[in-house]
Order: sequence, then C-alpha cells, then structure tokens
Amino acid sequence: MPNTKSIEGLEPKRFWHYLAKIAEIPRGSGNETAVRLFVENVGRKNGLTSITDKAGNLLVLHPATMGMEHLPCVALQGHLDMVCEKNSDVLHDFEENPILFVRGEKLMTAQGTSAGFDNGVGVAAMCMMMEDPESHGPREYLFTVQEETGLDGASGLESGFIASKILINLDTEEEGKLYIGCAGGKQTSGTLSLCTEPTSPGHAKCKLLVSGLKGGHSGCDIHENRGNAIKILAHALSHLHTHTGAKISSMQGGDKHNAIPREAEADIFIPEEQTDTARAFIQDVSEQLKKEYGETEPVLAIELALMEMEKNTEAHVFKPELQTALLEMLVSMPHGVRKMSEAIPGLVETSSNLASVKQDEKEISILVSQRSSNAEGLEEICEAVRNVFDASEFQVSEGSGYPGWNPDINSPLLKKAVNAYEKEFGIKPEVKAIHAGLECGVIAAKFPDIQMISFGPTIKNPHSPDESLDIESVPKFLKLLTSLLAEIQ
Repeated sequence: MPNTKSIEGLEPKRFWHYLAKIAEIPRGSGNETAVRLFVENVGRKNGLTSITDKAGNLLVLHPATMGMEHLPCVALQGHLDMVCEKNSDVLHDFEENPILFVRGEKLMTAQGTSAGFDNGVGVAAMCMMMEDPESHGPREYLFTVQEETGLDGASGLESGFIASKILINLDTEEEGKLYIGCAGGKQTSGTLSLCTEPTSPGHAKCKLLVSGLKGGHSGCDIHENRGNAIKILAHALSHLHTHTGAKISSMQGGDKHNAIPREAEADIFIPEEQTDTARAFIQDVSEQLKKEYGETEPVLAIELALMEMEKNTEAHVFKPELQTALLEMLVSMPHGVRKMSEAIPGLVETSSNLASVKQDEKEISILVSQRSSNAEGLEEICEAVRNVFDASEFQVSEGSGYPGWNPDINSPLLKKAVNAYEKEFGIKPEVKAIHAGLECGVIAAKFPDIQMISFGPTIKNPHSPDESLDIESVPKFLKLLTSLLAEIQ
C-alpha cells in the first residue's frame, strides 16, 4: 500500500487504513464503480448486505445488535467521488494512479494533487463503523455518487431507498462546527461560435499565463478574496489589446464548476514591434496584482513568453467581433460574493463563480456556477449571469439546479449533537450553515420528514492540490460521531 508510511502510528488505525485504501482507487466523478465495489466488499466481510440503485448509489444495511431492534434507524451518509485537480507540472493520471499522501507535523496532504479527503473521510468513517463491535440500533450507510458534478447521485435517490428518519452527513470540513443548512445552486453555460481569420504578417506568437493561485472551493472559499485566473487573464488581455493590438488565438482556464480557477492561459499574436511594450505592460500588471491580493495570493504569477512559430503553417486568430464579445463578457461576468446573510453573521448568502473557459474547433464555452441559501437570491444572481451572456450574444443554457437545506434550530437531533459535543469536549460547538451545496438539501427535498445534521474533521482547500486534512481533528470527529449515535440510542 503506497501510503503505509504516511499513516503509520495514526489513530484510529482502522480509519486511516480505510482512508489510505480509498486513496489507491481512482474515483473521479462518474468513475465510482471500483470504489463502490471496495466499500461493498467491506460490508460483505462484516456480514452486511448492500443495495445499489439505478443512479449508482450504494446502501449498506447494518442490522441492530440483539436487543437493540427497537431503537430508531440512523443513516450515515457521504459521497464516493472526489474532485480531481493537479498542478500543471505534476504527472498524474486520475484514472490510473493512486493519490499519494504527504504527512506533515499537523497536516496530511497529497503530492501535487487534490487528496480526496472530501469526502474520503466520510467513506472511511463509515467503513470503520461497519466493524463496530458495540451494541447499537439499526443503521444504514448511504454512499452517493457524482456529488461533485452537481449532487447527481442524491438527485437520483428514489422514495423508500432509505428507511431512516435520522441522517448524519459526514461531508463538512470544520471540526467543532455543526451544520444545519446549506445553499442551493445552479450552473449556467454560454457558448459562442468560433470565428477566426488568418494572422497578418509581422506578428510574434506569445503565451500569456496566469498561475500560482490558491483556487479552492467555489462556495466555502469564495469570500476569501482569492484570485480568479480567468478574470485576471481577461482583464490583462483586454488592456494588452488596447496597448499593443494583441490578438487572441486560443484561450482556456479553469475546469470544475465548484472550483475557483487557479490557472488560465491564452495564445496571442502581438505586432513584433510591440513585444517589448507588452512585456513591460505585463510586468506592471504583475506588480499591481501583488499589491491587490497581497498575502491572499503570495505566489500569483502572470507571465508573457515568446513561442516558436511552426514553419509552413498558417496561424489563425479570433475575429475582432469575437474577441471583443468574449473579453467584454468575461470582464463583466459576476464573480465572488454577491450578498452576505443577514440571519447568520459571516455566512455568504449569494455568490457566483466564473468557473471555466474551454475552446474546441467549433465554439468557446463558458461555465458559471451560482449559489444562494435564498431562492430569490439564487434567481437574482442567475438572471445577472444570463444578462451578461445575452449582452455579448452568447447562447445560454441552465442546469436544473439543486435545492438548499433550511436550518431548523429547534431540531431534536441538533440538541442531541450539541449535548454529545459538550459531554466529550467540555465546550459548546458552533452551529452553522454552509455556503455550498450539500446533499442534505436534495435529501431533505426527497425525504421531508428526515432530521439531519452534518459535521466532519477540518479540511482546508478542498478541490485543489493544496487540500489538507488536520490530523488531530480526526479523532475528535470520530468521537463526536460515536457519542451522537449513543445519544440517539
């Protein structure tokens, strides 16, 4: 097992064993078959039966121990998939290679890739609970698929698939905090036909690259003033065109709808006599960005590099009307916090993430994701995004979206969780809602009578190669889980 040394001596051993085993299994969204079979086999070894639904969600049934059959059935829930992100200089095939852990003094990370702690910790915790030797009531372990691509697995749950009226979601990322609400969301995409023309003589081919950004979760981290590589690139290209007449040949950046773009690049053609001016301009932009972002983005870089022209090939650039429409749209597109919550201090209510720019032989595609804990706020930000696309004559399409999870501060389950935390650690936990799409929102809509709560260990920078798991928070997370299960019984 490639991560054996990284987890050596860590407690609880069975949790870290399962987390390391899961890291060996490629499990990007839509590629969960192998990890589902692994989890199913863990259940089988412990004498448990499993059911898989049409969407690919797995339910492992854990009967009550003798004499405990009268207790309420409790579901533990998490998702099998992970966001696959890596640094551009890292060679890693997410469909073949294992995630390699890097153990620090306090943090576990991965070698240049996202680590899959979101939601590998939930999957590992449930695998560990399947071995639970203590007396307990009936349990269900619900493992959903394709959470990261839009809560697709949870959306595919059918009525009656779970019997529990109590659900503990293991997919939030701040130890000591109990989550009782989440944002709803929607994705909006815009496309524009690719119209090009041959490059005129006397132009130098260059690459403009934005890199070194932190990225991170487009909900949890959107309030931290982290740079968006696409926005930075678009502003630079717009001004570079004004100063030098630069023309775009290709452009791409970002990848996942729920990740703030860390890198973006464009191939451009600049009049040969303007290359020195362009270099000086980009250097000025770099200095301005360092001042703007300060310590938030300490290794942000924007670079202009000359590229070799292939002999006997005709280069093409965007037609002027396409370049203008694209840059105006990207510069104007909402990104970041739109509104803070008035009900819960410090909570983002509404936001938007300019997530990706992709180009193929026929068109340019832009993806934007919007979130809000308020239904009207979600529609308002979606309308703003549509208007920006419409102004630049993009073809617009919207996803169906997913619902939020309304907090219930008087939930009996919440009271039990607070009591369990106080009993174990002597302090009150913080009760919060999260500006991200949790499967709890979808599950609540499908199972209206269910009580839910969500908690987990401390994970920083999910959905990025800087993802880390606070090692000391793991035992506390698991102690709270077992204590809460005891409170319910």
